[in-house]
Amino acid sequence: MQLSDSDLTKKPKQQNSPNTKPLSAASLADKEPERGLLPVLKNRKFLILWGGQVFSQLADKVYLVLMIAIIANQFQAADQTISGWVSAIMIAFTIPAVLFGAGAGVYVDRWPKKAVLVVTNIVRGGLVLILPIILLLSNNFNLGNLPLGFCLMLFLTFLVSTLTQFFAPAEQAVIPLIVEKRHLLSANSLYTTTMMASVIIGFAMGDPLLELADSLVAKIGFGEALGKELVVGGSYAIAGLLLILLKTGEQKNLSDKEQPHILADLVDGLGYLKNNHRVRNAIIQQIILFSIFAALAVLAVRLAEIIPGMEAEEFGLLLAAAGVGMGIGAGIVGQLGHWLSHFQLSLIGSVGMAVSLVGLSIFNQEFWVAMGLIGILGMFGALVGVPMQTTVQAETPEEMRGKVFGLQNNAVNIALSLPLALAGVMETFLGLPKVLLGLAGMVIIAGIFFSTVHSSTNQGQD
Repeated sequence: MQLSDSDLTKKPKQQNSPNTKPLSAASLADKEPERGLLPVLKNRKFLILWGGQVFSQLADKVYLVLMIAIIANQFQAADQTISGWVSAIMIAFTIPAVLFGAGAGVYVDRWPKKAVLVVTNIVRGGLVLILPIILLLSNNFNLGNLPLGFCLMLFLTFLVSTLTQFFAPAEQAVIPLIVEKRHLLSANSLYTTTMMASVIIGFAMGDPLLELADSLVAKIGFGEALGKELVVGGSYAIAGLLLILLKTGEQKNLSDKEQPHILADLVDGLGYLKNNHRVRNAIIQQIILFSIFAALAVLAVRLAEIIPGMEAEEFGLLLAAAGVGMGIGAGIVGQLGHWLSHFQLSLIGSVGMAVSLVGLSIFNQEFWVAMGLIGILGMFGALVGVPMQTTVQAETPEEMRGKVFGLQNNAVNIALSLPLALAGVMETFLGLPKVLLGLAGMVIIAGIFFSTVHSSTNQGQD
């Protein structure tokens, strides 16, 4: 008997027989897609990128602490305030973000992203490690009214920050290459948690960490002033060496691409954002989020001043509470956030931030209540930041990611400068409670508006 083609393609009916085993609960569970942080932690490529991020972000935050320590030990006079010196360093660190943030993303689209990650970290590490030699050779020389060593520190800071403008969009563009789309939310939650942890360790523990490094190096016999540079420069170098092991899976031969036309490519990136409302709205919400926390960084000084038992210089404790809260919120989003759409999470986060700011405007003279409210503010901030960053990564084509992330970083850096400049002035004229209420109104209006726009134009699910 011959079998027809249709007979050959028919699937045999499943029959109950002694040799047929029903699917177990474990087998059914295996068919369900894994959610939460565990599948991301099983991803070897992401673990390598994450490890590089840990050392690179730690070096970024401690770098500024290192610059302040060098200024205090070598350049600040006994009767002189350190503010002017530190402001100059901060300006040198900020200018590249404003000038090159968007343009760097254009080049990242055309260069192998792994090479960008490795080279930027190793070169930054080398620049920091040669700093003691630069200061030694320039000792007792002046450039105008300024010590030559300090001027060289400004130039080195400018170079380090410039390299960071290339590293940041490359790192963000690599995440979607090595992580499945359904796991991007969890990956970004770990990314955000690490970023917040680096802020806490860098600013709150940076100085004792550097002092410990100096004492350990002195005991070994390499000199008393080399430990700080070894910690920062070594962290950059370790990040670069770790990232050598990374396989990004880029399919295109990026080295054969034509040289970028900066202006045309920036216009191309802006045109993409104009036509893709979801990505554009996600970036705008991130800009608002970072503006809120930039204002908080300024207002925290005044808040610490009016809380009984605190001094103005202890404002770092309040910012650390925000960092802890954001880390907790990012962990929650990574584990449970897949149950809601990205814009639903953002709306919940906006409402929570607004409530926290209103509470802080009322209970701003009670230490533990203020700490708790700031922590809650950070936690709900993660519900905005993590899903919005995931939306940008998931919905931006690979060939556009460098441009979009470059524009995003540039916009965020520019936006950060406005609240830093205005928050203190507004607090002086209006008072702390009114400024906090104004921030609450801004964040809730933005959250409701963008969630409404998303709901009215949504064609699918996040």
